[in-house]
Amino acid sequence: MAGSLNKVLLIGRLGADPEIKQMVNGKSVARLSLATSQSWKDKNTGEKKEKTEWHRIVVFNEGLVNVVQQYLKKGAQVYVEGQISTRKWKDEQTGQDKYSTEILIQGYNSSLTMLGGGNQNSIASQDAKQTHEDNNISNQSDLDDDIPF
Repeated sequence: MAGSLNKVLLIGRLGADPEIKQMVNGKSVARLSLATSQSWKDKNTGEKKEKTEWHRIVVFNEGLVNVVQQYLKKGAQVYVEGQISTRKWKDEQTGQDKYSTEILIQGYNSSLTMLGGGNQNSIASQDAKQTHEDNNISNQSDLDDDIPF
């Protein structure tokens, strides 16, 4: 369909250490649990309120999976750019249809960037950027290398 866009941008913190699994085809996949929060002041009471949303992130890019495994831990702050996807599956115990909504990191139009201070984060971000560039060498003529993240 022309004129449609499926793009998600999130900044949040990992709620747990990444989970790395091997797929049937032998490639690795990383699963992340990302928390985003918003806070506000209640107009009636003046009390500070906060709401946290949890997002399932699935990283299919092999190079980024290696970076995730090596550098990311619970509490790390990350910027994620990907596609939202809802998949349907059947619960084996109840036989009921279940749905999972995930943010997919795959291909040239998605990214994962580590945020925050510290030397390790800087090195890992550079490694992730280099890996991303290496994996998409054939698409470089379509990309603008001056992107600041």
